[in-house]
Amino acid sequence: MELNYDVIVIGGGHAGCEAATAAANMGAKTLLVTMDMNKIGQMSCNPAVGGIAKGQIVREIDALGGQMAKVTDATAIQFRMLNRGKGPAVWSPRAQCDRGKFIWRWRSTLDCTPNLDIWQDQADELLVENGEAVGVRTIWGVEIRAKSVIITAGTFLNGLMHIGRHKVPGGRCAEPAVAHLTESITRWGIRSARMKTGTPVRLDKRTIHFEDTERQDGEADFHQFSYMAPHRILKQLPCWTCYTNKSVHDILKADLDNSPLFNGQIQSTGPRYCPSIETKLVTFPDKDQHPLFIEPEGEDTNEMYLNGFSSSMPMETQLRALRQIPALRDAKAYRPGYAIEYDYFDPTQLEHSLESKVIKGLFFAGQVNGTTGYEEAGGQGTVAGINAAIHCGGGEPFVMGRDESYIGVLIDDLTTKGVDEPYRMFTSRAEYRILLRQDDADARLTEKSYHLGLATRERLDWWLQKKAGIDQIINYCSTTNVKPRDINGALEALGSTPLHFGCKISDLVARPQLSLKNLAEVLPELKAVLESPENRKEEIAEAAEIKMKYKGYIEREKIVADKMHRLEGIKIRGHFKYSEIQEISTEGRQKLEHIDPETLAQASRIPGVSPSDINVLLVMMGR
Repeated sequence: MELNYDVIVIGGGHAGCEAATAAANMGAKTLLVTMDMNKIGQMSCNPAVGGIAKGQIVREIDALGGQMAKVTDATAIQFRMLNRGKGPAVWSPRAQCDRGKFIWRWRSTLDCTPNLDIWQDQADELLVENGEAVGVRTIWGVEIRAKSVIITAGTFLNGLMHIGRHKVPGGRCAEPAVAHLTESITRWGIRSARMKTGTPVRLDKRTIHFEDTERQDGEADFHQFSYMAPHRILKQLPCWTCYTNKSVHDILKADLDNSPLFNGQIQSTGPRYCPSIETKLVTFPDKDQHPLFIEPEGEDTNEMYLNGFSSSMPMETQLRALRQIPALRDAKAYRPGYAIEYDYFDPTQLEHSLESKVIKGLFFAGQVNGTTGYEEAGGQGTVAGINAAIHCGGGEPFVMGRDESYIGVLIDDLTTKGVDEPYRMFTSRAEYRILLRQDDADARLTEKSYHLGLATRERLDWWLQKKAGIDQIINYCSTTNVKPRDINGALEALGSTPLHFGCKISDLVARPQLSLKNLAEVLPELKAVLESPENRKEEIAEAAEIKMKYKGYIEREKIVADKMHRLEGIKIRGHFKYSEIQEISTEGRQKLEHIDPETLAQASRIPGVSPSDINVLLVMMGR
């Protein structure tokens, strides 16, 4: 049996779903190969989307015409905007989701996507001819041919799960590992290595004493992930907080010899920013307690996720320790936490389009690139799907700069710097985070995506309507004067300095104590503008206010970004034999030879390449 497609996507996780829908929506005849059609978009760890910097990525996926934001909004059971105590450059949306409904919403989205087929099977071998990927062969002997292949296999490649001293092959609890696909890829010269991640115990809600916890409710305001999605249609549920204690720590420490992380059983590297509970005890021996977050898995289930207690300790040790916590003294578990080791591929062997430098037409996205997180996977999947579809027609790859998106930062970090631990996105990784706010993702990316053919006309029209509203509010505030007698009483009541002379409303908005909302209470004409039919969405007013408040910072960061663009425009690939340039440091020569950067700007971001090395290349380019 032989099948023919433009694009094949291997794996139905978050990267695979976005890659498949992106390629198909761009007109490519696409096939998604997954081992279980009932677990598409499975949330292997916490059923939550977003968080610090991750929420920005989801907004960017939505602006590009992707699906994660809409699926999340449709299945959210709690929503919060994190980092509100800081500036809007780092505000980050996060939603707790109903795990089961999330899967079926994704399944429905895939089923309704034109040009997209689903095949339940397991890829066993990558087919390569003349240095190009031409398809895959499955474990059932089905040969599927294509012009582009995207690998989004998550943690399934030679996956090995650990609970105490027990080891079981698998890509996820109760799901088999993929045994031969890695070897069929690496034999062509693509480098692979091993990483590790973990997931916490799942508890029965009926056995938890919530009276001994701190309740944490979500927010009920207008914020959500997609500008186009309905607003929170499911019942909103609380989360709860409790803490470990000395008794918990003593039980865990006494059994560290049976921890795969500390007895030599696990050799690979885990995520430093999401450590297991046993790692926390070893790394922070002076801490008497660690916070734990009890989070619901859905509207209609008793299953609770214990955030903060990722572990691969023996089952009995995990439960014995947890029962030392007052709220969990009678806790029963559905399943223990476990660790999993899996294969990933060196992302420095990828172009910024996520196409392999070794095998043409082969793309990688998600955890197989050494990342961790649903959002990082979804962002990569979107880019890989776009570029796989473009590859079929021979067009120019779609690449985003570091000043255009967090996804651009993510991919540049992966392809330029590589990974030595599972990569997780943080706002601190982005040097232009004032330009990469969650509120302006659609301003940065929607029109680009529409011209690519991914974002729909409807998506573009939503953005153009929003843009017109933002411009209208800013124009009104920038051209309308307010007199001292009309505003001073309100300014004093709000703790802001009274006016001696008239000023523009935009100057008042720039003050930290003031907002469009409280100014509208004393300026009826401003209130009328904000409540006009085209501006009724509160997101429009918020975006306008942020642009006015942070205008100076935004303009200054754009100037810095424009300077870096000059280096981005200097192409250096193919111009130098780095090993022969003695003026460059030995480490610089080795790193440049290994990465083979496309531009001088990319070369400047490679660890080990010094500013003096870049100056040498600049001089040589001048010659």
